[in-house]
Amino acid sequence: MNDPIGDMLTRIRNAQMRGKSTVSTPASKLRGWVLDVLADEGYIRGYEATTGENGHPAIEISLKYYEGTPVIRELKRVSKPGRRVYMGVNDIPQVRQGLGVSIVSTPKGVMSDANARSNNVGGEVLCTVF
Repeated sequence: MNDPIGDMLTRIRNAQMRGKSTVSTPASKLRGWVLDVLADEGYIRGYEATTGENGHPAIEISLKYYEGTPVIRELKRVSKPGRRVYMGVNDIPQVRQGLGVSIVSTPKGVMSDANARSNNVGGEVLCTVF
């Protein structure tokens, strides 16, 4: 697998289109950090580490819905393995005039765009969520 973050985001999108309450993805530290930001911003209910098929570690993500529609309306991968996108603190994009969130991987950890601006750090823009 070349793009584990893109794979996780696609699993979340597909599960929401099918109306699933949970979705499973292989475990990694970076995926956990991205899920921490999604949970802190209120886009998912939460997640927990489990053991998947063949005994490999996995993450079970609890999706969030409001009146039957998914809370996450749009989930886009920005920085891809073929084209990494790095931005300074002044260039980090606002998603839908601040209604959405950009998830940024910085030297101080993975955080939302608002936290990156408050900590005055830039980094790799992983994805945008609305």
